[in-house]
Amino acid sequence: MHELSFREVWKARKRIEPFIQPTPLLYSEALSEQTGANVYLKSEHDHPTGSFKLRGAANKILSLKEEDRQKGVTTFSTGNHGISVAYMAAKLNIPCTVCISNHVPPAKVNRLKKLQARVEITGVSQDDAEARCVELEKEEGMTIIKPFDDKEVIAGQGTIGLEIMSQCPDVDEVIIPLSGGGLLSGIAFVMKSIEPAVHVTGITMKKAAVMQESLAKGKPVILEEEPTLADSLLGGIGTDNRFTFPMTRMYMDEGVRVDESQIEEGLLYILNHHKIVIEGAAATGIGHILYSDFGEGKNIVAVLSGNNIDHEVISDLIHKS
Repeated sequence: MHELSFREVWKARKRIEPFIQPTPLLYSEALSEQTGANVYLKSEHDHPTGSFKLRGAANKILSLKEEDRQKGVTTFSTGNHGISVAYMAAKLNIPCTVCISNHVPPAKVNRLKKLQARVEITGVSQDDAEARCVELEKEEGMTIIKPFDDKEVIAGQGTIGLEIMSQCPDVDEVIIPLSGGGLLSGIAFVMKSIEPAVHVTGITMKKAAVMQESLAKGKPVILEEEPTLADSLLGGIGTDNRFTFPMTRMYMDEGVRVDESQIEEGLLYILNHHKIVIEGAAATGIGHILYSDFGEGKNIVAVLSGNNIDHEVISDLIHKS
């Protein structure tokens, strides 16, 4: 059983308040007309780092003792979490090393370097990057800021759930991109704690859907990463997963996998109808909504998890369409 309490989410909200603004909940007229439901978009791409990951990273780093801050922090990341850790470390003047695999797109690598983080590119997967973090912890005494399987990180992401409930108390369903499960665990825990009837849907790509496969097998599994437009959803969940695997299993009502064409369609739909640029991971939920029947008048909230995408990728998609 996980050990997160509702009080810890409220404490996270208070702790991160000086650094993080609540994000808007936008009503999507286009998606509402198309589906017959009331569709809202939770604008987590609005953070200065371009993704929701800032909440969890901020809560974890701000919870560290001063002596641990001085020794520095390290993390392994497909990009967005690393950017958020580097951003908070720079704000607090803490040394930071981000370990990434060679699959991470150039735009994210450049962003990390601009934030003054030491970047170490190692191996072909997030698991390889994690192994290097463990070495740094031993060698330099750095604290590892895990991307998802950490109580403070999950509590930080859970603050999104508090905002959704405040902005749309009549919410019927929340649609959340699913990778390691930190985002879904945090939001779903809050939703189910307040109103168990809220339906929680986790969306991932069909390729290398590690959490979905792990849930099907009843234990964490390892899958080889494959190229996908939803690159932020790549990476393992850790074979010794303590929090997000049991929490996803407990709180997610439905897991959906979308194919690459749906992700492309979702990304272009938001660009065309809302003039908002989102990354592939954030577009998974929109790709799902475009092919869903929710029922007339249902209140649906889709989390737009991030916007860190290469310009070339968007240009290619526009030309292709």
